[in-house]
Amino acid sequence: MKLGLSVIASAMLCSVLSACGGGSGAADNNGGSAAAPQLRRDGSFLVDDQNRTVILHGVNAVWKLKPYAPPDTAEGFTAADADWLQAHGFNSVRLGVLFAGVMPQQGMVDAGYLEQIDRAVQLLAARKIWVLLDFHEDMYNEKFFGEGFPDWAVYDDGVPLLFNAGFPGNLFQPATSITYDNFWNNKNQLWDYYRAAWQAVAAKWARQPYLMGYELINEPWSGTNFATCLPPLGCAGFDENKLQAMQQYMLSGIRQYDPDNLVWFEPLVLISYGAPTYLGAKTPVNDANLGFSWHLYCPTTSLSLLGLDNLTCDLLDADVLHVGEAGSDRLGAARLLTEFGATDLISDLTRSTAEFDQHLLGWQYWAYKNWHDPTTSAGSNAQGLFTDDADLTTVKTDKLKVLERTYPQFTAGTPTALSFDPDTGAFSYSYTARTAGAPTQIYVPLAVHYPNGYSVTASGAQVTSAPNAALLTLENTAGATTVKVTLTAK
Repeated sequence: MKLGLSVIASAMLCSVLSACGGGSGAADNNGGSAAAPQLRRDGSFLVDDQNRTVILHGVNAVWKLKPYAPPDTAEGFTAADADWLQAHGFNSVRLGVLFAGVMPQQGMVDAGYLEQIDRAVQLLAARKIWVLLDFHEDMYNEKFFGEGFPDWAVYDDGVPLLFNAGFPGNLFQPATSITYDNFWNNKNQLWDYYRAAWQAVAAKWARQPYLMGYELINEPWSGTNFATCLPPLGCAGFDENKLQAMQQYMLSGIRQYDPDNLVWFEPLVLISYGAPTYLGAKTPVNDANLGFSWHLYCPTTSLSLLGLDNLTCDLLDADVLHVGEAGSDRLGAARLLTEFGATDLISDLTRSTAEFDQHLLGWQYWAYKNWHDPTTSAGSNAQGLFTDDADLTTVKTDKLKVLERTYPQFTAGTPTALSFDPDTGAFSYSYTARTAGAPTQIYVPLAVHYPNGYSVTASGAQVTSAPNAALLTLENTAGATTVKVTLTAK
């Protein structure tokens, strides 16, 4: 059976590569050049090809309904959307690539689907926006009112879904959890098909400029043993024998087609509620370009009406951030918070983004547009940045004021402290200087926070950009070990 699947995988990849251009594959999206701008891990940080630390502020763009790729429409994703993201300082996008889209029929990769995704990839890369390819899933499949896995990969042992309890309620139902169990147990070699789909993706985009890697699975659910994985203990055995084993199997498959780009592991979804992760605790992964992605959603934001949300969420957020950082350190991986938000509650966004600055942590807000998410209430658009997805002038200005921040996009050194006040525009940043081939670059949102310009002071570096530039650049002073920068609104 394994030999047969290997032959199938080879045939699939040949088909995909041919569709991308004469068998060279989209590995030649950069003309075959090995010098495509991509990110690498340096400790817990990301660095660019000029050895500068990169901090990411981005958004999620996941089209959860068929065809599982954003259409070329105003409501979907066009050049205007990519321009908007660039103009507002967002330098990364977590782009949904669904297993159901890549392999809608068992053993058959849909090259046309990859081309639909590639349209968005190229729009973003042309504007130097880093792209993370995310095998997104929620509640496994449409049968459980979620998305991600194709119909043929649903093995529910004949157990029906009792009723639609929504998200995350359907995760706790036997039908959904049994289906996850069968995936973790590799029923009918599901892992091999999942890996073949990832290999097709890696073969296509291995040399894609501004690709920041592959996120192996979104918010994995442990299945029927979920009760043993709850906080505060978590489930070491499952993490080791199922979750890590599966992700390492995907990693080894991807490395056959892309030996260099980042591959992002993700812990169980329960990390968002403070459950520890044991990825890497017993068996090291030993990959030079490993990333660790996790999410933060405070479950008590509903207490905002009582004025208690900040008190409880401060404690819960601190726990989730600590668990995530410990997990990335254990794995030897770069860190990125790839989901938070999904709300119009400004106090929640203000608190969270301030915490991320304190932790020097890059992030990707959920979500850019609402895009008829099947896991949310009908008609709700609280997740997105716009009141009307088809009209970019309907941006929610209060939300944008918090998310469009002054922040260091590239640093010729290692960050040590960062803070920004969205109410006053006050910005402070320090880093340990090191030699780099390009300057430190700080994004400054003029229209949102500095309509009258700004004043900047720097020690250990010289400002090289024009007054009130939207991209503030600095060159480290010769011999300086520490650089400090402050910026205030005029």
